[in-house]
Order: sequence, then C-alpha cells, then structure tokens
Amino acid sequence: MLLTVSGPPGSGKSTTAQLVAETFDLAHVSGGDIFRELADERGYTPLEFNKLAEENEQIDRDLDRRLREIALEEDDLVLESRLAGWLAGDEADFRFWLDAPARVRGERIAEREAKDPERATEETKAREASEAQRYEQYYGIDIQDLTIYDLSVNTARWEPDAVLDMLVTAVDEYDTDGDEGKAPVLLDYEFE
Repeated sequence: MLLTVSGPPGSGKSTTAQLVAETFDLAHVSGGDIFRELADERGYTPLEFNKLAEENEQIDRDLDRRLREIALEEDDLVLESRLAGWLAGDEADFRFWLDAPARVRGERIAEREAKDPERATEETKAREASEAQRYEQYYGIDIQDLTIYDLSVNTARWEPDAVLDMLVTAVDEYDTDGDEGKAPVLLDYEFE
C-alpha cells in the first residue's frame, strides 16, 4: 500500500505521516527531511537552500526525481512531501492533503525551530510562494489544485490523534465496490 501525505510547511505532514506509518506498519519517507539534510550538508538553512533552489532548478528536480522513484519502486510506504500526491500519481492508493491557517502553521514552525512566530509565518509564506512558482514552472503543477486528493483536512481543527483517526478510517473503510474512480494525475514528469 502506498499512501501520500502532502500539505504546506507546518500543516502536520510529518507528525501525521509518521503516525499513519506506525499504524499500518509501513515505512515513512519524508521529502522535508531529505531537503533539510541536503541543505545542512551544503551549509544552508532550509530558507537559504530554498532561495538557492530558485536559481538552481536541479536542486528541486533531484529531490523530486528521488521521491518519484521511491513512489514507483517501493511498496508498503507513506510518502510525505509537498508534492507527494503529485509525484506518486496513480501509483498511490490514497492521497491526503493536510493544511492549517498560515498563522497556526507559523506558530508550529516557530516552536519547532525556536523562532519568533511572526518571522516564521512570513518566512513560510515566502517559501510557499517561491515553491508554488517553481512547481508551476517545472511541472505545470498548481499546488492550490486539490482535486487529486482523496481527503483534505484542516489540522488546526483537530488534535493529531483525531487527524490520524480520519485518515485511518478512510483507508479502513475503503470498499472497492463503491469506488467510482480516484482522480487521475495527468502530468508529464521531466526530471532532467
């Protein structure tokens, strides 16, 4: 089973994906962890590395190529990243989108990174705008288009365990006889 968990920074992707992976005894691969590791290895903060990626598209393409390969080659996995649902495409059994208001996400990031909440919110908004532009330019992906997702959850409304329960229920209650078709992902990936 391949499940994807996507959403903007601070939406609870990592927490939820880890809980889902544990619940279903699946491996967990995080695009954010891979991106932060690449940034750290090269001596950049994630924001600095994100800015560098604006000038060097190979950074995004390398990360996205690896995530796409994982989605195509691995089974029994929770793939988590902003583009996981898009990158996994029709290989994914379920594609989940998590979100929360920018203020809430900024506060979560501020707590995690020991930053001022207003600063974290502004940096996050800048990062999202930068990434959205690049996703459109590289792959023709409109990150605001949620039609490919099976379930979208505002994680500011529920505690992590309740969000987990929703996703687990969606998977557990799935009945192939009642499935009228998941939304197709119609993109031509070119990770040159």
